[in-house]
Amino acid sequence: MQNKRQDNEKTHIISALVTNESGILARISGLFARRCYNIDSLAVCATEDPALSRMTVTVRGDESVLRQIVLQLGKLPACVMTGELDASRAVLRELLLVKVAAGAAERADIETACRTYEAKIVDLSPDSVVIELTGKPAKLDGFIELMKQYEIIELSRTGLTAIERGSVKLNSESNKTETL
Repeated sequence: MQNKRQDNEKTHIISALVTNESGILARISGLFARRCYNIDSLAVCATEDPALSRMTVTVRGDESVLRQIVLQLGKLPACVMTGELDASRAVLRELLLVKVAAGAAERADIETACRTYEAKIVDLSPDSVVIELTGKPAKLDGFIELMKQYEIIELSRTGLTAIERGSVKLNSESNKTETL
């Protein structure tokens, strides 16, 4: 995929169930690298089944890029199931930890911003605060933008994690490779 953003590119959220085994993350990220697809975010976690892990991958590209990624993932023996999540039918969340320089003069304003965004101050030092915020990526982006008026010392984001609303379950029995 080219670095230049194309008009028909959009962000795709791919959810995959993979066998919970050593080296699977390296194989999947290698697959993306060999095809020159850039991963915007990647979250991996155990599932309710200890034999499986869930991967949530966000990538940008057109529909042909999405089809290729899903097809290539589907060819991996360790990939039990994969498909694109429809963002309008899914719960999407990301975690942000941001450390902001905060002397006595800035703390009240930062605390007000935290209340507005429903963020929590999780560490308080004499010259800084660490803030935790969970939400949709756009909410985190807005909070980061607001915190730029202070000195952002460092920040860390988990990457998007997502799950479809309702009783539909991503599982090995359906073996879908389309929009979930």
